[in-house]
Amino acid sequence: MAYLREIITDGHPTLRKVAKKVKPDEIADPLFQQLIDDMFATMYAAPGIGLAAPQINVSKRIFTIDLQDEEDDHGPFVVINPKYELTDGEIESTEGCLSVPGYVGEITRFERVAVSGLDREGKRIRLEGDGLFARCLQHEIDHLNGLLYIDRVKNLREATTEDEHEALEEASTLP
Repeated sequence: MAYLREIITDGHPTLRKVAKKVKPDEIADPLFQQLIDDMFATMYAAPGIGLAAPQINVSKRIFTIDLQDEEDDHGPFVVINPKYELTDGEIESTEGCLSVPGYVGEITRFERVAVSGLDREGKRIRLEGDGLFARCLQHEIDHLNGLLYIDRVKNLREATTEDEHEALEEASTLP
């Protein structure tokens, strides 16, 4: 049974730490598998399309992602010990975060990325994409490195206009 975990917000020290690498023998541990189930349940309940372990006060290099669209290559995935294999181009977009509720801002990210890591069985996984999927991958890896989008954002502001609320609704799915 999966449990909902509390999503911590800016100011909590765990969000600013570089998360610890997961040892391969940890992955099969029932408690680690429970963590993965809890992360998916918490992400969906938020609602969100990505969640990094530090956001639930667990300093481990793991995140979940699921754009919940028609594309099979957009999730659901769990990525353990992710690293970039490819970064290409640049794009600016409006972003927000469940750990910084109610705020949006413009951020420049890579337009296309490829990320490798391990899945929940400890097998190698490689995810590649552009658009929202690429932004989400980068956002989650930032969390694992102790960074929040507000560290890179321009024009951080409360979402007030209808357009900003629409952007926040999409952006807040980037926890």
